[in-house]
Amino acid sequence: MSILQERIYNKLNKIVDLSTLKQQQIIKLQCPGCMDLVFEYSYEEENGFQMVMAHFYIQNGDTLADPYMELKIIPEMKLAGAESYQKDGDPTIFNVDKKEINTFLDEWLSDIINQNYKPKIY
Repeated sequence: MSILQERIYNKLNKIVDLSTLKQQQIIKLQCPGCMDLVFEYSYEEENGFQMVMAHFYIQNGDTLADPYMELKIIPEMKLAGAESYQKDGDPTIFNVDKKEINTFLDEWLSDIINQNYKPKIY
């Protein structure tokens, strides 16, 4: 059990109710002056589920992710962590150093909390 993964789980759950993500499938949040933030349920696993977290922007008519992260959530243990990281425009997917991408995720989640994202209203 990792303290970093516990912290990530708690921050994620503060931003979006992880218990309802499966029913909602996609949750979009917005913040004035920031890119929209998307949380998407991917699939169930033996002890949890996979989800995606991403910012998207438009460039030359294309929708690009900056970043796009696949996360594993283990609700029973209150753990969450990044499985992969991708930034469009840089086709490399970083799966190797999970500690590095989880440290980035932890900092990114702190920024999101401080920016006070709210559910997107259509």
